[in-house]
Amino acid sequence: MAKKILYIDDDYALFRLAQKSLGRLGYETEHAQDAVQGLERLAQGEFHAIVLDHYLQGSTGLDFMRRLDEQGVVLPVVYVTGSSEATIAVDALKAGAADYVIKTVGDDFWPLLGNALQQALENAELRAAREEAEQEIRLGKERAEILLAEVNHRVANSLALVAALIRLQVSASESDEVRHALSETQARISAIAGMHRSLYTSDDVREVEMSRYLSTLISELAETMAKDRRKSNIRSHFESVIFPSDRAVSTGMIVTELLTNAIKYAYPEEEDGEIRVELTRLNDSEALLVVEDDGRGIEMSQPAQGTGLGSRIVASMARAVGGGIRYVPRERGTRAEVSLTIP
Repeated sequence: MAKKILYIDDDYALFRLAQKSLGRLGYETEHAQDAVQGLERLAQGEFHAIVLDHYLQGSTGLDFMRRLDEQGVVLPVVYVTGSSEATIAVDALKAGAADYVIKTVGDDFWPLLGNALQQALENAELRAAREEAEQEIRLGKERAEILLAEVNHRVANSLALVAALIRLQVSASESDEVRHALSETQARISAIAGMHRSLYTSDDVREVEMSRYLSTLISELAETMAKDRRKSNIRSHFESVIFPSDRAVSTGMIVTELLTNAIKYAYPEEEDGEIRVELTRLNDSEALLVVEDDGRGIEMSQPAQGTGLGSRIVASMARAVGGGIRYVPRERGTRAEVSLTIP
């Protein structure tokens, strides 16, 4: 099918020459003598490109291009002017022309016009193909994100069911040691489930807003631990930090283990006390996680209480997400600091 060209020029004789010349190149050319007629022709039929003369009746080609922009008409324009002034060509290109050709009395004008028109059409086709490909990529990304959100939803629900089953097992067990071990397992599973829940409720399924995630995690953990032990006074403060999902779940596991230990061991049964959890952004590439209490403290030279699995989990994950964990000496209580690298 021949490409349709709208030739806008107040010189009809020149249009007839253009029609013959461009016709030999396979183009179908129609004429408009001024801007008003040009807009009418564009509204009536489908064109692939415009050849636009600078000097029109009562206006210029630059005025016409501004009208095209106002009406949202996107077509490649080859700008034609009889002036040798470079500023007109520059203004035309700034206004959105694909190319320009200087009108001459010699025979070289028509081959130059044909070449400029061909290149303008080819570039327009390439842009259209690129935009279509980008649109397909965007749609594919959106579909993938929807599917990933659904996967995270299902995983979170499945893990929540597993945690509920463990909770039932905790209530049915007569052994304190078994109950404590199962409660810790339930807390770890809940930390992972919470991360997946944050992902499917987030606008970006690849990232987790840590303030919301950790707030929910601590609330659920405190509720779980209260069923097995006494209620703890937990105070938290989180600055806005966004982590990829893998780094988020590692951070959640660290908080789970440190907070569980503080709830279990920081204060004697008859003593109540505060546990503080903070996440502070130090700069664009580093954040600091702190879990501290004012309890009995820990002696690093003494063996870990319980199985020691929690301590190994914390040490391993702290190395994976940043600079490891360190315990800051205090007169009373325990302060654990974990340096987190922000990707």
